[in-house]
This record gives sequence, C-alpha cells and structure tokens, in this order.
Amino acid sequence: MRLPDESDTSFGINIVPMIDVIFSILAFFIISTLYLTHSQGLPVNLPQAATAQNQRAAQVNVTIKSGGEIALNKKPIKLDALEAKVRPLIEPNSGTLVIVNADEKVKHGQVVGVMDRLRQVEGAKLAIAAEQE
Repeated sequence: MRLPDESDTSFGINIVPMIDVIFSILAFFIISTLYLTHSQGLPVNLPQAATAQNQRAAQVNVTIKSGGEIALNKKPIKLDALEAKVRPLIEPNSGTLVIVNADEKVKHGQVVGVMDRLRQVEGAKLAIAAEQE
C-alpha cells in the first residue's frame, strides 16, 4: 500500500563521474612517472653523436671521468675490481644494461679497457652514453 505523498522515483548514486575522475588521476600518475627516470652517472662531458638513442633505464652505470678515475654507480672503483663488483649486480639471462659514461677527453684505450672488463661479465649488455646533437 502506497501513501499519497510518496513518489515513484528511486534514489541512487551515479558512479560514472567517479570512474572518470579515477581514470584521470591514473593517467596523470602514469604520465608523470615516465619523466622520473634518471641516469645515475656522474657529471661528465659526453661526446655528441647524431645517431644517439634513448635506452631503457640502466641498472648499472660505469663512469670514466676526464682524469681517468672510474666509478661504479657513483662510487669510485679500480679497474682491477670492476669485473668482480659488477658481476653480482647482473642477473643471469636478464640482459642487464650497463651504461659506460666516458668523458670525451678520456683516452680511447682506457674506455676499451673498461669495456673489455665489462664484456667478461656474463649477461651484461653494454651501451655507451652520448648526447644527441
């Protein structure tokens, strides 16, 4: 039995605007996190290359400063200890990217020596950092 002053309209909550807001916030966070990736190398004057491309985020950075000092993830290291320190950072069969940040004033022989040590680590993929022209 219905009383005369009751209406037939049912009340409900419209969730479509709430879903729109949630997707907008989600899109904002996805787009903003794309700009948070940084290289962890030390500041060096990188050489320029017309064919330089962006690579995925590196897990291991080896930096060679203009004076010849070598750093692994911003920590100074000797060339002889480089291979032993990099090996635990590389997961087998993962293809971990090792970026070599060499100052443009560093001798070519020293860069080749560092790359030779890194190539002895199984599963490491090498990349050389350069600035785009």
